[in-house]
Amino acid sequence: MEFAFYLSAGFAVASTLRVITHTNPVHALLYLIVSLLAVAMCFFSLGAPFAGVLEIIVYAGAIMVLFVFVVMMLNLGPAVAEQERQWLKPGIWAGPTLLSVLLLVQLLYVLFGTSDGALVGQQTVDAKAVGTALYGPYLLAVELASMLLLAALVAAYHLGRREAKE
Repeated sequence: MEFAFYLSAGFAVASTLRVITHTNPVHALLYLIVSLLAVAMCFFSLGAPFAGVLEIIVYAGAIMVLFVFVVMMLNLGPAVAEQERQWLKPGIWAGPTLLSVLLLVQLLYVLFGTSDGALVGQQTVDAKAVGTALYGPYLLAVELASMLLLAALVAAYHLGRREAKE
């Protein structure tokens, strides 16, 4: 299982790098789906099958399909691709690179800093515990997140209308 974790983590890192360096938004979204599937595989290998299934259904399934439809609806052209090429200059990535290195150091400390070498969070989470947590004390946060996603979808629709572009 440890080999599966590291292999899927490597796939997640590689596909995420392709997401942030790709200039075509549809291809970047497809790489993001691969990254989310690799993260789900990390959950499976850590003994959290329900978290892995939620990752696939919610993120790789529903939200990413929504993102693909929004990108297709906005009908991004060559001007946006040229703007993204301008954003990919090396000096602009200094801050995110520093944050990523700090996160990598933190991850390595968590993985290898314990005395017995055990990974944190080896307990299996079932569906009842997730449902109780989401629709118990966090009901307001779940509803606010759903309203925020709905508002973002309506805003993307209005930004991508043909009448607004003309």
